[in-house]
Amino acid sequence: MVSLLIAIIYLAFISLGLPDSLLGSAWPVMRLNFNASISFAGVISMFIAGGPIVSSLLSERVTRKFGAGLVTAVSVAMTAVALFGFSVASSLFMLCLWAIPYGLGAGAVDSALNNYVALHYSSRHMSWLHCFWGVGASISPYIMSACLTRGLGWQAGYRTVSILQVVLTAILFFSLPLWKIKATKTRGAADEKNAAPLLGVMGALKIPGVPYILLAFFAYCAAESTCGLWASTYLVEYRQVAADTAAQFASLFYLGITFGRFLNGFVADRLGDRNLIRIGCSVMLLGAALILLPLQTNTLALAGLIVFGLGCAPVYPSVIHATPSNFGAENSQAIIGIQMASAYTGSTLMPPLFGLIAHHIAITVYPFYLALFAMLLFIMTEKINRLQQNQGR
Repeated sequence: MVSLLIAIIYLAFISLGLPDSLLGSAWPVMRLNFNASISFAGVISMFIAGGPIVSSLLSERVTRKFGAGLVTAVSVAMTAVALFGFSVASSLFMLCLWAIPYGLGAGAVDSALNNYVALHYSSRHMSWLHCFWGVGASISPYIMSACLTRGLGWQAGYRTVSILQVVLTAILFFSLPLWKIKATKTRGAADEKNAAPLLGVMGALKIPGVPYILLAFFAYCAAESTCGLWASTYLVEYRQVAADTAAQFASLFYLGITFGRFLNGFVADRLGDRNLIRIGCSVMLLGAALILLPLQTNTLALAGLIVFGLGCAPVYPSVIHATPSNFGAENSQAIIGIQMASAYTGSTLMPPLFGLIAHHIAITVYPFYLALFAMLLFIMTEKINRLQQNQGR
């Protein structure tokens, strides 16, 4: 039963990744249908990423009341409905409207599952679980590319992923008894945890180092979401790559994350969370440099997307896994919740800001933008490391 529940959690991480790379892959074609500017993708992304900020902040209360299993199932169902809504949307207004449940479906389940894994599994399991997020994020651009190549339109891409989400929703609802069995076995610990007062946002911010980790999450998700959202547009508008080919190439970034997290699982326990974060930041900067090189060939730019994804791979799971160690297991659910909110804030605000920069200045600043946030991420995580060393952790 325990092994089956872990498998269900892996499926849930796939469902989290499936919608994340669709908009970036489809936008070069979508914007032509809606007569929209390049930068409007950032507006839609803002609506999508805004929902999880709210649901992440409420995750502690929601998970306590309904349980991680039901929260996960309902959230995936909301995402499935929103994706179908995208496929039938007839205006930019409808896209923005459907983006609300699209985003709300992610925050609470993300926080609940990440905290559960951080508390009960080693760093390697966290890497492998987030590798499955990358599986979902890598599959959907290929689905979109296949639909575009066969002339089915971007709408078919969204419908296909919606159907996959419906299947995952059914699996999650059928698995609810497994979550209840697990809750019964751990009822004593759960009751003790639920009896503790809610830490709240203000209480969490008073813990030393928490503001640093929030900035680190903000910077990481700003870099990751901007890279994924604008990769296809950068390749089409600046590198003159065909739209269907660009959609395939953009998936290399997510493949880099996925493959990197798979490899990290074998070395995570040996290297430790701090070293993995340092390595990841360094590789992200290298990837941005490769994308930047002004050469006629696209080979190095494409390699840069993979390298940047490889650099991203260890950072997110390692920072989350270190949360109970850095701030205490009793505080981890509340802190991971506001970490997710900070992460989604970066995803909400920074890709649209880049869209404005691309529209008013030039899309060629893309690699500089990525490098800026990679550097901020490195500085903030090193501040946390020094703080923990001073505290003897």
